[in-house]
Amino acid sequence: MILSCQAILFDLDGVLVDSTPAVARVWTRWAHEQGLDPELVVATAHGRRSLETIRKLAPHLIAEQENIRVEAMEIAEKDGITALPGSAEILRALPPAKFAIVTSATRALAMARLSYAGLPAVSRIVCADDVINGKPSPEPYLKGAAILGVLPAHCLVFEDTPTGIQAGLAAGMKVVSLFTTYPASELRAATAIARSLADFTVANDGEGLRLSFPD
Repeated sequence: MILSCQAILFDLDGVLVDSTPAVARVWTRWAHEQGLDPELVVATAHGRRSLETIRKLAPHLIAEQENIRVEAMEIAEKDGITALPGSAEILRALPPAKFAIVTSATRALAMARLSYAGLPAVSRIVCADDVINGKPSPEPYLKGAAILGVLPAHCLVFEDTPTGIQAGLAAGMKVVSLFTTYPASELRAATAIARSLADFTVANDGEGLRLSFPD
């Protein structure tokens, strides 16, 4: 299969970086503190801003204050943060002006996880603190397209969660979902589904990007 686009927007966790064990540890600890079901909390946290997870599951808390504490817990959680297969290679293959990261993490957390995983800092990034509404709202991906100066319809999104897929599609973009976090059966709304970024070959023909991968 071959997909063409003018720019690529990558989610961070579950696409470029494997942070699943760290996310589970932090949110399980938080769930126990709040007397909540850890499994429900971890499932809710994937693909969403922590602020929105807190608002949804613990409306009695002052979300903005609690979010600062949760962010500090997440930044401190370094163990098991690794680059996912193919992430370093695809970032090196792309012209810097042709891609951005669009993540539900705060900027401080995103930069920390890129560093922990041994990936380079990325100059074009849309974080939780850059938007009013996080995924599944299309706002983060529309902002990503805007900072690259590319029409949404000419962008290709890489995601790993149903929430992220919904956000990309709502922004009018093609979405490739990787089954790194959720089973493929829960990602069927995506334009295409793949195992990992390692499956992709990128070509820049001067007019746009062409990505090929096994069908």
